[in-house]
Amino acid sequence: MGNAFGPYPTRREPLDVPTKRAALITPGDLIGYEGEWRIVRETSTARGPLGGLAIVVTWEEGGMARFPAGDELLLGEPDSV
Repeated sequence: MGNAFGPYPTRREPLDVPTKRAALITPGDLIGYEGEWRIVRETSTARGPLGGLAIVVTWEEGGMARFPAGDELLLGEPDSV
């Protein structure tokens, strides 16, 4: 069956684009969301549906989104827009 304490295989291939955990994003970051690049205006924290930490993002383009704090978000360069 294998060694229970042995190394685990990677769960997925590494991405070719830079990412950042949702808990670490700051205003001004450019994030790929729903097929578009969006600029973060403001971030705040909230409780997720299962009681975990959630990050609430307000976009410069209008609207809001909520992410679990551990989610990896795609980062873009300012000239990506």
